[in-house]
This record gives sequence, structure tokens and C-alpha cells, in this order.
Amino acid sequence: MKAAIVLEPGKNPTYGEFREPIPRDGEVRIAVSAASLNHVTRGRAAGAHYSSKGGIPAIVGIDGVGRLPDGKRVYFVLPDEPFGSMAQWTVVKNQHCIPLPDDLDDVTAAAIANPGMSSWAALKERAHLSKGETVLVNGATGTAGSLAVQIAKYLGAKKVIATGRDANALQGLKALGADATISLTQSHEALEDAFKEQFGGDGVDVVLDYLWGKSAEILIVAAAKAGKDAVPIWYIEIGSISGRDITLPSAALRSSALQLMGSGIGSISWERLIQAIGDVLQSAVRGHLQIQTEAIPLADVEAAWAKDGSKSRIVFKII
Repeated sequence: MKAAIVLEPGKNPTYGEFREPIPRDGEVRIAVSAASLNHVTRGRAAGAHYSSKGGIPAIVGIDGVGRLPDGKRVYFVLPDEPFGSMAQWTVVKNQHCIPLPDDLDDVTAAAIANPGMSSWAALKERAHLSKGETVLVNGATGTAGSLAVQIAKYLGAKKVIATGRDANALQGLKALGADATISLTQSHEALEDAFKEQFGGDGVDVVLDYLWGKSAEILIVAAAKAGKDAVPIWYIEIGSISGRDITLPSAALRSSALQLMGSGIGSISWERLIQAIGDVLQSAVRGHLQIQTEAIPLADVEAAWAKDGSKSRIVFKII
């Protein structure tokens, strides 16, 4: 069968032939129609993501959309390695398949599931968001961050604050539910003041951080300085686009009710992550969740792998 295959550690996948998968007990074979290119897939293919097992050769892709042997259309996640989602066929545990709504097309479903799950799970499972609370999304101009703005509003946030470096993208987020925006291109002092204004006014209940790095350092200090005494601020670390490490002043934790935690594979059970994905897929149409997509034939995987997918989610069409 045709597939996108990693043949050497650290090398981009190539389009070629791979043996067809045979399902074992508890697994099902899926005819794949679409698979998205996300940060986890890139990281695992490079052996750099913390969940990567690193087996070679292997087919890339952690999730996708396809049809079961009975013709039912499903979203699936975590195929049985070395079989990934970017192939004509894959095998997946039965419980890792989620039925798709009829009015959600394959490309949109493949694109929205992973980034939508990142904020849905963080808000519901980690922060336990209540209606009427305020959410700050750090790094809101990418596909996952812009979905986080929409999902926070859909789940009942009273106010959503979006940060980012792209001025035009920040402006566009207002139409998707952002009530306030903060540019990350400001000086250290100006950015801290902008954050403190939000934490010191009506307050911020939940921070979803897709960036980490320097902006996270400034955010945490501002929250500690301006947040109300003994009032929890749930700071959920989701991504690390701006840096894998930060300097964390101990006083920021001692002097505030900041609750610092992560959200992802390992911090939430697979059963709950699967539930979060299902909720996103069911809410995509009725919640009018928007995501920009670019559909590309799988045969073009080598050329498309290096493309910037920060503003538009790349989805490989298989069949």
C-alpha cells in the first residue's frame, strides 16, 4: 500500500510502499481518507516528541479519518505502530475510533480534532472551567490557539483574552470571540503591564499557554503580582512553540494562588482525551467552530512536510 514512511531517524518521511496492516484482537482495519499534519506528528516523526517510541521504518501520523469495514465513517487516533495514519490502510484499537457527525466533512474533521482537543481537554479536565469565567489564551493566532478562543467562548467563558505576535491575526480573532487582545511584540515592561492590567482588573481564571518560553515567564510574574490573594488562577501549559524551558521565580508560587499544570498525553487519561475529541467533533458544526485547512494529496508529502502549518492546518488526502 502507499504510505508516508520515515526510513531514517530525523529524516522527513517519503512517499512509498509499505506492507498492509493486519488487525489483531481488539483492533479494526480502517480505509484512511484524510490525515492532518500537526505538531505531535512532526515531533514523533523526528523522534523529538516526548510520546515518540522511535521505531524505524514506520508510517507517520497519529490520527485521521476513514471508514470501518462496514462503511461507517470515523475519526481515529493512535494507530498501532509501525502503522500510522498517513497510509491507505491502518489498524486502530476499537476504543480509539469515534463516529463522525454526518454534516462534518473528512478534511475538517481530520484538521480540527487534535488542536480542538488540546483546549477542550485543558478547559474541561484540568481547569474545570465554569460558565462566566475569564480565559487568557497565550499564543492564540495559530490554528490551535484560535480554536481555543472559540472553544472557551462556546463552553461559557464570559471573557476571552488572546495574545500573539501577528497583529492582523489578533484583529481577526475578535470575530471569533476574543474580547481583548495583547500583542507579544511589546517590550518586557510594557507586556508585563498589559498582563497585570488583565489580572488586576476583573481577573483571569484560566490561562491556556501554547507558547511557554519568555512570554510565559512574564505571564506568571504578572499573575503573581496582580492576581487577587488566595483566588486560584489555573495556568495550563499545552505547547512550547517559543521554548521548552523557562525561569520560574519561586516567589511567584509562594505569593499567589497560581495553579501551574500541563495538559496532554499522560496528564489526562486516554479515555478522557477520547471523550474530549468526541465532544469537539460533535460541537464543530453546532458551535460554528472555524479552522483554516489546506488539503494536499499524500503523494506530495515530501514537498509539503516543511510547509508552515501555523495558520492553516495541512490535511493529506489519502483516497
